[in-house]
Amino acid sequence: MRQIKVTRWVVLVVLALFSLFHQADKLIIGPLASQIMNTFSINETQLGAVNSITLLVSGLLFPVWGYISDRYSRARLIALAAFIWSSTTWLSSLAPNYTLFLISRASTGVDDASYPSVYSILADYFPPLMRGRIYAILKIVMPLGYILGAAIAILIGSYAGWRNVFKFTAFLGLLIAILILLLVRDVPRGAMEVEAVRKSDIRSVGYSFATIRGLFKRRTLIALYGQGFFAVFSINALTFWAFRYLEVDRGYSGTILLGTSIVIILSIVAGLQTGGIVGDWLFKKRIEGRLITGAMSIGGAVIVIFALLTPVGSRLLFLILVSVGLFFTGFAAPNISATLSDISLPEVRSSIFSLQCLVETVGSALAPFVTGWVATRSNLRTAFIAIIAISVLFLIPCYVIAIKAVASDIELTRAELLSRGDK
Repeated sequence: MRQIKVTRWVVLVVLALFSLFHQADKLIIGPLASQIMNTFSINETQLGAVNSITLLVSGLLFPVWGYISDRYSRARLIALAAFIWSSTTWLSSLAPNYTLFLISRASTGVDDASYPSVYSILADYFPPLMRGRIYAILKIVMPLGYILGAAIAILIGSYAGWRNVFKFTAFLGLLIAILILLLVRDVPRGAMEVEAVRKSDIRSVGYSFATIRGLFKRRTLIALYGQGFFAVFSINALTFWAFRYLEVDRGYSGTILLGTSIVIILSIVAGLQTGGIVGDWLFKKRIEGRLITGAMSIGGAVIVIFALLTPVGSRLLFLILVSVGLFFTGFAAPNISATLSDISLPEVRSSIFSLQCLVETVGSALAPFVTGWVATRSNLRTAFIAIIAISVLFLIPCYVIAIKAVASDIELTRAELLSRGDK
C-alpha cells in the first residue's frame, strides 16, 4: 500500500497527459479540415465519413479492450494504445490519397477504445472517497485537449501543413508510450477498496462472464448506462454544432465568437472539477451523494434551454445562462464514473467501463446527424431545445432509479469482497 501512495500522483499525471494529448490528436482533424479537404479534393461528406468510421471502429472494440484489460496488464495495454496512436497517426500523415487516409485515420479508433483501462487502473490507485475528483481530472483534459489540438493545428499547420501536425502528435504519442512503460505499474485489482484495506487476506478473483451477468442484475448499472446515452447525446449535439449555432443563429464572429467559446469551455472544466469535489464530499455523508450531485446536471440542462431562448441581442445574459448551465451539467461525468467503480467488482471493472463507453459512443455518433436533420427542418436553436428537453425527460427516471438502488448495489459489492476474505 505504501508504494501505491508514493507513486499514485505520478501515475495520475502520466495518464492525464495520455488523455490530454490523445484527445488533442483525436480532435485535431476539425481545425485542419480545410487543408485536408484541399489536399485530397474531397467534400464535407467524405471528411465526415472519416470521423464516423473511426467512431464505429472504437465502438466495436470497446468490449474487446474491456475484456483484455480485465485479463492482462492494464499499464502495458495503455502503453500499447499510445504506441498504436503514434503509429496510426504517423501513417495518416503519409497517406497519398483519400482512401488510404480514411483507412489509416479510422485505425486510430483502435486506441480510442483504451480508456476503460485508464479508469480501471486509477480505481486501484485511489480509494473510493477520492475517485470523483480523480475522474474529474480525466474528464477535464478532454475539453482542454480540444483547445490544445486547435492550438497545435494553428501554430504548426499554418506554417508546415497538416501532415507535419500529424507527425508532431504521433511523436507525442511515442513519448507518452515510453513514459507509461517507465512510470506506470499495474497494481492488484481491488487494491484500494475499503474492504481490501481492512482485510489484507482478501483473495484475488479472475475474470468471469458470470460476474458481468450478475452485475447486469443491478438496477444502478442499467440506469447509469441509460443516463450515459441520453447525457452524451445532448452534449455532443451541442458541442458538434456549437460554433455554427453561434455564427449563424446568434451572429457571432471574430473575437466575440472566440471569447464566448473560451468562457463556455472553462465553465465546463470548472463544473467537472467542482462536481467531482462535491460528489466525493456528499459520498462521505451518504452513499447516494455522488448520484445526487450528478443529478444536478438536469438543472444545468434546463438553464441551457433558457439560455437558448434569450434574444439574439442579449449577449451577456446568454453568456451567463449558458455558462452556469454547462457548469452544472459538468457535475454528472466524474460522479457517474466513480459510481460505476463503486458498484462493479474489480476483476471486471474495465469491461463495465467499456460497455458504458460503447453506449456513449452510440450516442455521440447519432447526435450530430439527428441534430442536423432537425435543424434542416427548422433551425439549430429548435433542434438544441428539442434534444435537450427530450434527454431531460429520460434522464430524470434514470437518476431516480439509480439513486434508489445505489446503496444496496454498493453493499452487494462490498459484501462480495468481504466474503472472499472469509474463504
